[in-house]
Amino acid sequence: MDSPDFPGLVRFLVEPFLGSPDSLRIDCEENAVQAKVWIRIAFSGDERGKVFGRGGRNIQAIRTIVRATAALSGWSAYVDVYGASEQDSGTDQRPRRSPQQSSGKPKPQLRPKT
Repeated sequence: MDSPDFPGLVRFLVEPFLGSPDSLRIDCEENAVQAKVWIRIAFSGDERGKVFGRGGRNIQAIRTIVRATAALSGWSAYVDVYGASEQDSGTDQRPRRSPQQSSGKPKPQLRPKT
């Protein structure tokens, strides 16, 4: 069975959230033997909030639609988002910190009730 037009579907779903649709980059890697597709999308960093939506609702809906479309054709789909701002301002990933390092102030210690 042929695979759906995954790049076209993702473009259709993501472009309405973008102020500059030209910044959208889609990389689609298909494995026909395993019927799996990996879709990587990137766009300008300032558009990230619009695409993700409040609490990640928009991107989760996009992933759900892509997975459901793939499943109808007997495929498995995975959608990853990469910030295009990685090229502009270094890296998009922030180093992880332990809870004590996050604010500079020590966390208050809880005392057991007596």
